[in-house]
Amino acid sequence: MAALGVVYGDLGTSPLYTMQTIVGVLGPHATAAAGLGVLSLIVWTLLITISLKYCLFVMRADNHGEGGILALLSLVGLNDWRRGAFVGATMGLLGAALIYGDGVITPAISVLSALEGVNVVTATLKPFILPVAVAILATLFAVQRFGTAKIGVAFGPIMLAWFVIVGLLGLLGVVHHPAVMQAINPLLGLKLLFSSGGTGVLILGGVFLCATGGEALYADMGHFGARPIRLAWYLVVLPSLVLSYAGQTGAWIDGVPNGVNPFFLLTPAWAVIPMVVLATFATIIASQAIITGSFSMTRQAMQLGWLPGFDIEQTSDRVYGQIYVPAINVMMAIGTIAITVIFKSSDHLSSAYGTAVSTTMVLTTVLLWRAMHKVWRWPIWAALCVTALFLVVDLSFFVANLAKIVDGGWIPLTLGVIIYILMVIWRTGVQALRDALQLTTQPVSEFLAELKRNKVPRVPGVGVFLTRSSDHVPAFITEYVRNIGALHATAVTLSVVFEEQPWAQEPRSKVEQLEDGLWHVTLRYGFVESPDLPRDLAAIKKLPDEVNFEKSVFFGARDMIVLKPHAFLTRVRLRLFGFLLRNSIRASDRFNLPPERTMEVARHVPL
Repeated sequence: MAALGVVYGDLGTSPLYTMQTIVGVLGPHATAAAGLGVLSLIVWTLLITISLKYCLFVMRADNHGEGGILALLSLVGLNDWRRGAFVGATMGLLGAALIYGDGVITPAISVLSALEGVNVVTATLKPFILPVAVAILATLFAVQRFGTAKIGVAFGPIMLAWFVIVGLLGLLGVVHHPAVMQAINPLLGLKLLFSSGGTGVLILGGVFLCATGGEALYADMGHFGARPIRLAWYLVVLPSLVLSYAGQTGAWIDGVPNGVNPFFLLTPAWAVIPMVVLATFATIIASQAIITGSFSMTRQAMQLGWLPGFDIEQTSDRVYGQIYVPAINVMMAIGTIAITVIFKSSDHLSSAYGTAVSTTMVLTTVLLWRAMHKVWRWPIWAALCVTALFLVVDLSFFVANLAKIVDGGWIPLTLGVIIYILMVIWRTGVQALRDALQLTTQPVSEFLAELKRNKVPRVPGVGVFLTRSSDHVPAFITEYVRNIGALHATAVTLSVVFEEQPWAQEPRSKVEQLEDGLWHVTLRYGFVESPDLPRDLAAIKKLPDEVNFEKSVFFGARDMIVLKPHAFLTRVRLRLFGFLLRNSIRASDRFNLPPERTMEVARHVPL
């Protein structure tokens, strides 16, 4: 039930705007034969793209139970492009960045398409649709800070009611027009495409809207597991969607009045307003799913080293995946509301929808081929055959969506490319920073000799020094000793390592005694985990009793970039990295360190 409520919000509400978009594309050519061809294309898209590709193949490529394109990127060993994985890493990063691009459109088109159902009853309410949609979206983003733990239990029943009602209404339409069952023949769809000339590309772009929530199945797999998601699809969602599209095709055959959504023509006049209310709730749930999915993807990108640190708040003490990222929430709210105001209607907005996610689907298929060949050890011919089938479909939709670029498709693409550039700048900047700091580290033996030679006094207490180095003494602690002239009786250098799997395996900690009173500790986390250093340090059993982290003082460095002479573009990139570094979350917040016992020391690092 929970998987039904969260995972299928986007796919489940696609009947609200898919047929409407295609009818608008065909205009006076929206004949009965064209309707059957469109239905055939939709049915086979759902079968090949969702039932076969995502449910059977992509969801098998889980990274220790976690899904999503970033998890897939790590699974196939392409997360680090310094190890010869530049092309693969680029595909995965671009695919992840483009999800943000379509993420700001999904809430807008979903809510607008639901509210526009009132046009079936009366046109007098049309001027109020846009302001009401903006109000709903603003409220939706405003309540994110409270989390979905309390309202999440209602998602499943509401979406189940939605799918049952949508399926029943579609079934009534099929009963009135049983001829629509002919659409199971894929040749009808192919015939429509080849006989429509240039319009066929636009038709295919509209058909793709029925599958835009496919990536959510994979991304949310870590929260629910593959089996519940698959069962929900095959037993509930797929039959409901096919019946709804078939019923709308029947309404199409009867004739669709200008400006009226075919979806609401299936609803009796007395039930249109209740259906609009139910559809609005369903679209809010669909929007919630894409928003929380963006939060989860942000955390993954942070832990894998592709985004700067953001403030992350855990909104549920029982469900780990329920988090809130204020900065991402604000940016998505601004983008979604701005797009809603600019495009004003779901019909206009559909021209901008799908370009980014169709690109992501192509990139997912390419990475899936590597999983088949490298991880599952399939023969090359078998992996190529399956990949070729999916690429034919994915590339067809990709090309079709290119036609939308001029009419607004450039918006999510541009946003995705900007995020991708920021990811690359952050990753390369952090690596350059680490390389520069590595030159200033000191071997342990030299540091210990310096302590003895200078007779550095050891003051009572425990000092924990955060460092990225695991084999040398970081410059931060040596500079501290030289400037302060003392060192704690117990000093611990602490390294936090994020691994390319969702959950770190045991043992999660490594303890090394460098000298009496001097220790090095390494803590390991997976890319979906939120570190809590005081809690995890206290759980280490290999340290003596005098190492009391409940009274220790934590020290961290706040790096300030100083630019060396560079070419113009390099200076721009480094300045942007410096801006991101200055505004990234502080160590005390990211690692849940006690503020009253945490000190940050600024240092200049030439780059």
